[in-house]
Amino acid sequence: MAGKGRQRPAVPAEVRAEDLFSAALGLEAPWRVTGVSFEGEPRRLDIQLAFATGAHFACPECGAQGLGVYDTADRTWRHLDFFQHQCHLHTRLPRVQCKACGVRTVSVPWARPGSGFTLLFEAMTLVLGKEMPMQALRRAVGEWDTRLWRVIQHHTTEARRREDHSSVHRVGVDETAARRGQHYVTTFVDLDRAKVLFATPGRDSSTLERFAEDLRAHGGDPAQITAMTMDMSAAFISGAEKHFPGAELTFDKFHVMQAAGAAVDEVRRQEQRSRPELKGTRYIWLRSDGTLTAGQRDSLALLKRAHLKTARAHALREALSWFWDAPPETAVPYLTWWYNWAIRSRLRPMVEMAGTVKRHWQGILNYIRSRSTNAVLEGVNSLVQAAKSRARGYRNVHRFISMVYLLAGKLEFRLPHWGAAPAFAHTK
Repeated sequence: MAGKGRQRPAVPAEVRAEDLFSAALGLEAPWRVTGVSFEGEPRRLDIQLAFATGAHFACPECGAQGLGVYDTADRTWRHLDFFQHQCHLHTRLPRVQCKACGVRTVSVPWARPGSGFTLLFEAMTLVLGKEMPMQALRRAVGEWDTRLWRVIQHHTTEARRREDHSSVHRVGVDETAARRGQHYVTTFVDLDRAKVLFATPGRDSSTLERFAEDLRAHGGDPAQITAMTMDMSAAFISGAEKHFPGAELTFDKFHVMQAAGAAVDEVRRQEQRSRPELKGTRYIWLRSDGTLTAGQRDSLALLKRAHLKTARAHALREALSWFWDAPPETAVPYLTWWYNWAIRSRLRPMVEMAGTVKRHWQGILNYIRSRSTNAVLEGVNSLVQAAKSRARGYRNVHRFISMVYLLAGKLEFRLPHWGAAPAFAHTK
């Protein structure tokens, strides 16, 4: 007979809803579900929890065991939705009287102290906060954005507090716009692990001082930083030289080429007053040949044959771009040749660019050996700016920094996986 020898598990004659929800929530003694109620409009599921009579608890502050209940207070937590129903947990939360600490509210395994959300709801907030603007998340879960921001800021702060930066040796520094106007945040990235270590308001030399302090607070040592990659900001340079004297500075090639491009564009703007054929050609001169359309390449070729000052400036910029692929043994003579050409070009913006190269000579040459760039930071910046664009900006710089950490900090959040079956009793 099919199935012979196999026994079906016994099925209880009646399964109580309270027992099902206790199992679903992963509750363990002394906690249990004592009541469940649904409401159709608004769609809501309320679950009543209680502890066993005579239960004893630990002091949440010193850990003393076996303390009886002193009194209780009503508490409610928002939990993950049950299908389309908002789910809320309710209980009379006990307080205990500890000889050493006094009267204290006990900790529960499903939520952190002081939060109005369960740990699983907070885990979901962090996951979805990476993927959607806060206003969209607010509408999706039906909560005030201020409450959701508090969740993100709490967990990013706690996760950062546990970070160990003792192995950090190579750092990239860059600025990113937090809001319209003069609102900037400077980010510091571990180039070896491609993660944001620290973000702070401003873009002056004091940001380097704050990074040095934060590095020490996380087990790092400014003296261990052997290399820093940055743009040619005088503020960044002075801050690095003061607080990271052992770091070799490399000036990011993308920022150097950006400065060269700005010089070419200044030549074009000056010349187009007398050469109207230059109007509307800005991006043809600034983009690399590989990104131009066939028509744009033809236009550029014609312009180059027109004996334009802009064409000479463009040739200087192209020659500088070839420097970055130079072998180490030819780097110094090549850059010297380029500098001499630029300084004698009689094109004021290019002469000024030559002066910029001269002032940052060693940091530019350092690239040839280290091959360090801020490409990692540019990737972080793109990620953060895309999130800012979706969110249509952030109300304050501290929320922006929290989002930087959430998106690019590679932080370890000690929370249960919100998509898995909960195991509240084992949450640390």
